[in-house]
Amino acid sequence: MSGKLSDDCFRHDFRLMAHGAAIEELKRRTRPMVGSEPVALAAASGRILATAAVAPNPVPNHTNAAVDGYAFAFRDYDREQGSVFNLAGRAAAGRPFTQDVPPRAAVRIFTGAVMPQGLDTVAMQEDCEELAGPGPRVRIPAKLKHGSNVRKAGEDVRQGETLLPSGHVLRPQDLAALASIGLAEVTCYRQLRVAICSTGDEVVRPGTAPLRHGSVYDANAPMLLALVRLAGGQVRDLGVWPDRLEEVKERLREAALGEDVILTTGGASRGEEDHVAQALAALGSRYFWQIAVKPGRPMMFGQIGEAAVIGLPGNPVAVFVCFLMYVWPLLRRLAGAPWPEPRRLEARAVFDFPNRKTGRREYWRGMLRETADGLAVDKFARDGSGLISGLRAADCLIEVPENVQAVAAGDRLTVIPFSEFGILG
Repeated sequence: MSGKLSDDCFRHDFRLMAHGAAIEELKRRTRPMVGSEPVALAAASGRILATAAVAPNPVPNHTNAAVDGYAFAFRDYDREQGSVFNLAGRAAAGRPFTQDVPPRAAVRIFTGAVMPQGLDTVAMQEDCEELAGPGPRVRIPAKLKHGSNVRKAGEDVRQGETLLPSGHVLRPQDLAALASIGLAEVTCYRQLRVAICSTGDEVVRPGTAPLRHGSVYDANAPMLLALVRLAGGQVRDLGVWPDRLEEVKERLREAALGEDVILTTGGASRGEEDHVAQALAALGSRYFWQIAVKPGRPMMFGQIGEAAVIGLPGNPVAVFVCFLMYVWPLLRRLAGAPWPEPRRLEARAVFDFPNRKTGRREYWRGMLRETADGLAVDKFARDGSGLISGLRAADCLIEVPENVQAVAAGDRLTVIPFSEFGILG
């Protein structure tokens, strides 16, 4: 089969899969699943290179002056005493001096100008003194080194050098580097087509209907739409699906025909009204379901046809954590980049958590701050996975390994800043 996910078995056990095992299963099952397309450089920030960017010419493409000053031939220069040179002319960026330079003559030169033939050193203008006639002359000070204040052709980038590899996620500074070698467009992987949907008869989209008794507003959809865009995907909102198994199956089947990835929220637990897990098992392959992570235990991963399916929990905090730790790297990998590992920092705890149940990896919402003793982190006081206020207050996740029984103030903890995922502020 031409499927991009490895579809060689059907997992049907109800043991909780450990965090590390879930990551390895996601890595094992995924590889780039999209084609490539040319992208204009001005629109390429955040896109993923499908082919390496190789310099067709050197940067700079000519030897030039690094400062405003006076260019001269070092062989004519008295390094111990300094020298007086006749001025032969002027060179500016885009307006080179093209005549032959006589012996013991200098050229007034400006930053970026091509070095005149035969000249190899530049004295900074503030260190020099122009002298009165007969004829314009300049006094060059002593102690300059050969080649001072000169940028050699190819000093920054050599012709034929690989600037950026395939799979690289383009940043604004990368666009500057690509423009410097003359590229107007680059070949990038097509953006992933990602569909999101919410499930549950109790879920109401804000602005669509009054909130009935027992209903809840859908906080997950706008958050997921934003997160998918931050991860570089093209996202489509499939709305809210009701708690009816046959309808969930039909909508999943339709979505799998046109999307690369489907993200659902809710319906992945083991209750009678949690139909997404049943629908996935009926339509395709379910590779894992239920992981030993808090929050996020009901998460599910599988495949229908060519589409990857991620069943996320229903509580917003669990959705957020699972997206950052599992979905974000999955999307990047499917879109052509290497599996990304977020940068982890060490911070000193400024809170106590005396009794913790072991066995599951936990991600607490944290607030970082700089102190005289280095980076410190506080924990949001309440742990409920439906408490969105904790997400609003936090700027990092505190990663707690499975075997940690307690945390005391002063302990060194591992934190993952939200900025690692492009979430700023």
